[in-house]
Amino acid sequence: MRILVVDDEESILVPLEFLLRKAGHEVALARTGEEALARLEEGPFDLLILDLMLPGMDGFAILERLPQGPGRPKVLVLTARGREADRAKALALGAEAFMAKPFGTQDLLAQVERLLEGE
Repeated sequence: MRILVVDDEESILVPLEFLLRKAGHEVALARTGEEALARLEEGPFDLLILDLMLPGMDGFAILERLPQGPGRPKVLVLTARGREADRAKALALGAEAFMAKPFGTQDLLAQVERLLEGE
């Protein structure tokens, strides 16, 4: 499956890329909201792992701009903003799952597989 990981922290991007590739997925990376939208236009993704706190356009703005309907990737929000209001807003904007940082790698992989199996 194709996964786009959007986070501005190398300490998150690099291990996530390694972990997801090891699990057999094709992984693309983006460090800003604008870069994420450009990557999404390049081709279909099955899953978007999205941080909320990004330079420039934040994760909420990306969720608002995602196309609806067929071809829309599933969205797992992975963020240090773990407040209930952030969770509620992300889910209202169409995210299928929400995880707070720090996270366990096994928990993350379980969420990824759950979302991808629901395709």
